Amino acid sequence: MVQIAYILLCHKNPDGVIAQARMLTEFGDRIAIHVDKSAPPEVWSTIRKELAGDPNVVFADRVKCGWGEWSLVVATLNALRIARKSWPDATHFYFISGDCMPAKSRAYIARFLEENDKDFVEHHDFFESDWIKTGIKKDRLHYRHYFNERTRKALFYGSLKLQRALGLQRGTPKGLTIHIGSQWCVLRRKTLDRVLNLIAQRRDIPKFFSTTWIPDETFFQTLVMYVTPRDQVVNRTLTFLAFSDYGLPLVFHDDHYDLIRTQPHLFARKVSENALNLRDHLRALYSQKFDRMVTADTAGALYAYVTQRGRIGRRYGERFWERGGKIGRDSEMLVVVCKKYHVGKRFMNAARRAGGPPAHGYVFDEDSGVLPQLGGIETSKPKRGRHRRAVLRMLLEYHGTDRLMICLDPSNFEALRDIRDDQCSLRVMELRTHIDDEYLLGHAKRAGLLPEEAQMADSIPLIRTLDRQFKDDSNALRDLGLTHLYALNPEDSADLAGEQIARFLDIPFGDGRDFAISELTFD
Repeated sequence: MVQIAYILLCHKNPDGVIAQARMLTEFGDRIAIHVDKSAPPEVWSTIRKELAGDPNVVFADRVKCGWGEWSLVVATLNALRIARKSWPDATHFYFISGDCMPAKSRAYIARFLEENDKDFVEHHDFFESDWIKTGIKKDRLHYRHYFNERTRKALFYGSLKLQRALGLQRGTPKGLTIHIGSQWCVLRRKTLDRVLNLIAQRRDIPKFFSTTWIPDETFFQTLVMYVTPRDQVVNRTLTFLAFSDYGLPLVFHDDHYDLIRTQPHLFARKVSENALNLRDHLRALYSQKFDRMVTADTAGALYAYVTQRGRIGRRYGERFWERGGKIGRDSEMLVVVCKKYHVGKRFMNAARRAGGPPAHGYVFDEDSGVLPQLGGIETSKPKRGRHRRAVLRMLLEYHGTDRLMICLDPSNFEALRDIRDDQCSLRVMELRTHIDDEYLLGHAKRAGLLPEEAQMADSIPLIRTLDRQFKDDSNALRDLGLTHLYALNPEDSADLAGEQIARFLDIPFGDGRDFAISELTFD
């Protein structure tokens, strides 16, 4: 018969912890509680007062806990030892936090553990896996950490730097293969006995882990794999939790009930203390009598869909910053593409006089340029380049228009793709100017590819390379498959050029022809 002893680590929300403990012990299970000694005194006093008379609740010796410190393992060991001593009939020791809530009925949890007589410990090879997403990796183990990275950052990294300089790298305890994974484990009694016996016999093991960084992700994971046959350990956690690419946990709220209950996990972690309706629903679920239900491991795909792909398919409404980061389907961008910036700007200014929209020059290609104040985003080319769509939308709003014209260097495909992939309308005019060797030589000097004193005779290989690059840029522009792509060549007739200009600016053909005759130059 399954008898669960829950190992609860908490530091806040005493009312939630009390309700959690009463719910779990109502069905005969037990709970050993460790309250962080750093928690406000009223947290400890409230929990102790309300649960002191329950024979299925015990309190572990308290220690001050710090994120990433050995103290978290000590707190867990204290709770495990008193739970093991207090309840000889406990078959499983289930690690939870004050933010955890059951995701299945008690009957389902008991049946699952009875049918799966194994330990559930997420474990990955520390050195070979990519489980660690950010921060230091091997140095967590190779060097001794006496300071907390979050609260004493300068000392943490100063100590690490000093140890590296002095060559104080150390090895791992003899015979151990270090594993890493979630700290939320489920251990059978015999496995716990083996782990406790091992650390009693091998004092070098706790000594080693006591100066590693974030040992709660490696201590039990490593020792369980050392004392238990591999086929008796399931490489997963029974607690549902999800993390972003930055390692930040997903917090569950009132609208996550259906997601939580249908996942193949027994508990869910990071249930918001403000999600009162969700907590009520999960308590009701825990009291149900059913011991089987259909589940599907869909959370990872759904979380990736929502967070990594944006609101594709309009599954949810746009956030305000997403709306601000788009040009918009009701807007139209006119882009003049020209390698000779003075030619591109002259055409743009003439087009504006001929009835075209407000215009700005090489917004994403030049460091200098007169732009209106846009909250600071306009002050440098790197800033403008990181937020291209937002810059263009702000310019549209500044001018109070839905049409805007800018110039682009032919090599700036990223900016053109960014505009093309927006929902706005896009018209592109390519000005194909003559590029001779003298211009290429000057371009190479302006770009810092050649010194000012360089002569044509010594620069022919680079000149030919640039010539091929410029031609490739023009070909790549046509390969983008733009719906409204127009081009002007120096040898075009007035009628042909006028037609292209009229279509680009959406003006009468006669006006376009007049533009070509009076305004169009390529020099």
